[in-house]
Amino acid sequence: MSNSSFLTEFLHLTFADKRELQLLHFSLFLGVYLAALLGNVLIITAVACDHRLHTPMYFFLLNLSILDFGSISTTVPRSMASSLWNTRAISFSGCATQVFLFLFFISSEYYLLTVMAYDHYIAICRPLHYRTLMASRTCVKMAAAAWGSGFLNAVLHTGNTFSIPLCQGNVVEQFFCEIPQLLRLSCSDSYFRKAGVTMVSFCVACGCFVFIVLSYVQIFRVVLRIPSEKGRHKAFSMCLPHLTVVSLFVITAVFAYLKPPCISSPALELVVAVLYSVVPPTLNPVIYSMRNKEIKEALMKLVQRIVFYQS
Repeated sequence: MSNSSFLTEFLHLTFADKRELQLLHFSLFLGVYLAALLGNVLIITAVACDHRLHTPMYFFLLNLSILDFGSISTTVPRSMASSLWNTRAISFSGCATQVFLFLFFISSEYYLLTVMAYDHYIAICRPLHYRTLMASRTCVKMAAAAWGSGFLNAVLHTGNTFSIPLCQGNVVEQFFCEIPQLLRLSCSDSYFRKAGVTMVSFCVACGCFVFIVLSYVQIFRVVLRIPSEKGRHKAFSMCLPHLTVVSLFVITAVFAYLKPPCISSPALELVVAVLYSVVPPTLNPVIYSMRNKEIKEALMKLVQRIVFYQS
């Protein structure tokens, strides 16, 4: 019986064995990563540089873009390097670091999306108290709470996962170190040690989800009572991107972690992992900029500045 303390490395699942397909995977992931990098950096720069966007909603959007960039940078570059250099190995410490950082960014993003739902609720349902309830100091505290909660969640799960004895080999059936796949390597009598921590996080996640749903129930009740069509359209334009991002995040994560074992297969799990770890960070900047006039104008001004300085 081998213990996790004796493991020095893990082996990832590869997307392909043939060299040509490995290079194709590298090229596709490079394109996706550069698109995510460009989109999120543009959002961050636009919000930071345009004083018109120095509001609570865009402050939280800036934090969301930072978290998106961090989460995709934790998994995709490592997978690209594996395909380029034709290696599956990752060190024990490297795997633990990847688990911690991915959990940190993903958890913080979920908590931040909950905070953003509260921001939308106050903006639409209690507009007269918005400046008081969403003051700058309050927004910073809420963002810090989201980041801090994500950090604690990552520490808790990473520490608990890597303290469990692993006696089923060192092959992780995923393109990055993912906790469900690592738990499959654990000894059967150690699995229940993880169950308690998982239930706590599950309850917190459900609480956040219920809060988001209840917030939007109140928001839609108020919006549907707005007499002017222009007012309703403005309110929906504010909420639709956030609702789309939350739906994308929750649906892909739920399917990844709660899908029935009977439909589980290495190929399906690989596709699902890409959907919840790669697709949301890439699409979120697009979702937030498509229907947002202020973001579009800020991005246009930013591009014009860059072109002007280069010329």
